[in-house]
Amino acid sequence: MSRVGYKPIPVPDGVKVDIGSEQLVVTGSKGEMTSPVPAGISFEIEGAELVVKRADDAKTTRALHGLARALASNAVVGVSEGFKRELEIQGIGYRAAVKGSTLSMQLGFSHSVEFPVPKDVQISTPEQTKIVVEGIDKQRVGEIAAQIRRVRPPDAYKGKGIRYRDELVRTKVGKAGVAAG
Repeated sequence: MSRVGYKPIPVPDGVKVDIGSEQLVVTGSKGEMTSPVPAGISFEIEGAELVVKRADDAKTTRALHGLARALASNAVVGVSEGFKRELEIQGIGYRAAVKGSTLSMQLGFSHSVEFPVPKDVQISTPEQTKIVVEGIDKQRVGEIAAQIRRVRPPDAYKGKGIRYRDELVRTKVGKAGVAAG
């Protein structure tokens, strides 16, 4: 059984938390986020920590206890530090560059792939083969990174394509040569 919901959320200096009956509004140096507060769950500020409490021990309330705590924690970390996903491009001639509000990628297709950069996420290319997705919403950063990866996922035989920086891609051996008989 998980104990995630009982763990207090440290609130750093410069982060303001407004507790409402249906949502939690977290404001920090990077922006503002809201987190839902499910029925049967309440938040309290104790010192420099945010504590999540539940009304009863019903199965759904126990499940929502950990979820509400995780969402609130992601909001606090997002507005204070932000989230980042790094992608790598592997393959000869494969590259990416940000042009205005568009990510332009050459990935071995007959045309370049243009990916529009959403307003709530920042995309940068420190090198031609690296893409960095940053933002305050953990879910949104992960979704945009997954959409970019989906354009050209790693190949099973050579490993060419777009992968997460920490992703391990297992490659297949391929066809064995036919011996002359």
